[in-house]
Amino acid sequence: MTGSVPAQPGPVSGRNIRPLAGVLAATAVALTGTRVSAIALPWFVLVTTGSAALTGLVAFCEMTPYVLVKMFTGPLVDRVGPRVVSWAADSLSAVAAALIPLLHAFGLLPLWLLLTLVAVIGAVRGPGDLAKEIMVPEAAERSGVPLERATGFSGVTERLASTVGPAAGGALVALLGPMAGIVVNAVSFALGSLLVALVLPREMGRAVPPGNEPPDGPDRGTTSSPTSAGPASTASTSTAPTSEPAGYWRRFGEGFTFLRGEPLLLTVIVMVGITNLLDAGFAAVLVPVWAERSGDGPAVIGLTSSAAGIAAVCGSLIAAALAHRMPRRPVFFAGFLLAGAPRFVVLACDAPLWAVLVVFAVSGFGGGFLNPILGAVSFERVPRRLLGRVRALGDSLAWAGIPLGGLLAGLAVTSAGLVPVLLAGGALYFLTTNLAGLRPEWREMDRDRGHRGGRGRDAEDSRTARSEDAAALR
Repeated sequence: MTGSVPAQPGPVSGRNIRPLAGVLAATAVALTGTRVSAIALPWFVLVTTGSAALTGLVAFCEMTPYVLVKMFTGPLVDRVGPRVVSWAADSLSAVAAALIPLLHAFGLLPLWLLLTLVAVIGAVRGPGDLAKEIMVPEAAERSGVPLERATGFSGVTERLASTVGPAAGGALVALLGPMAGIVVNAVSFALGSLLVALVLPREMGRAVPPGNEPPDGPDRGTTSSPTSAGPASTASTSTAPTSEPAGYWRRFGEGFTFLRGEPLLLTVIVMVGITNLLDAGFAAVLVPVWAERSGDGPAVIGLTSSAAGIAAVCGSLIAAALAHRMPRRPVFFAGFLLAGAPRFVVLACDAPLWAVLVVFAVSGFGGGFLNPILGAVSFERVPRRLLGRVRALGDSLAWAGIPLGGLLAGLAVTSAGLVPVLLAGGALYFLTTNLAGLRPEWREMDRDRGHRGGRGRDAEDSRTARSEDAAALR
């Protein structure tokens, strides 16, 4: 495709790790600050109000706008560009987070205002996280890194933040109080915005021009010439955009329509949505209740989290190094088999602490392989021009149950007791991941491997051709 957009650099021929390192560094500092705040903020509410219900309400107020706003900002990210959205979101998050300790110091932080600021942080963090996610494939291409390796490094970054952040948050809260952790969160957001603005190459993360290819080059999965591309080639052969910019709801509808035509992505979303709900209830309610009733106290929560987190980092590192050579489907379901049901069962069996730590470590190791594979599959199947809106929809649907996980788990434990809920949760986890694996679309995980960003267009063209053939026969 020639002349699609004004001169923009395509993939670099040499290896320059700066683009990928910049995206991962910005992600790391922002996520670490968020994980620190996840310890400090609930503790602040708990010690100031004494109410566990209000503590849970704070988490609900952050995650609900996170999911909802992220769902509807995909078209905005595509139109404005992920670089601008990431910078703006981190900057706004830094301001909102900094206002919490500042207002508290002056005695001007009633609960309603705290909940409002937390909701603002959640609302702007959703688009910011999305923007960083969808810059990963472009950063990998510019850095000359295989996509699976890049998504593996992204998984390592997330796992490290999830391991270091809570440990640092607990130490800060114990030594300096919860407001110190929230200050660290504000500083982390500010640093993340600076990294995006100053470290990433200037031409990276630009908006997708309407009716054209991405600014960094054509869709990588399409190798045919413009003349053989059928209707899709007309926009590609023009030298400048000729159509009016699509409206917001049209862009949103394009993402929804594309996602509806991708059985593999839909199956992944449903399966991950159920497991995310189960994981949220497990972490927010089941593990704390088990720790309290076992007599080990809150320290064991940190031990289990650290065991799983460190092992997950190891799994993600192996995935980053070797995932591009591994068969995806068996590795993916083996990872879910280890990461899911065993954690529920070992707590239900009243096993000794060493056995619990071993199981959590094994589960974390298996879980370390999941996100790199899921990320690579998503980036390969979705055209770059649709990446923001499709990724936003998919992530939001997969995360939709997280705000409800703790509430449902709490009600279930109150009604039925801890052990039955643990066993039921483990059984549901096992059935969800294994029954979903029987569906035929999982074969496409490896079949379309390497066709980055173009498989979706090829599928659309194929479906269109089949429809036209059927009409001709009629």
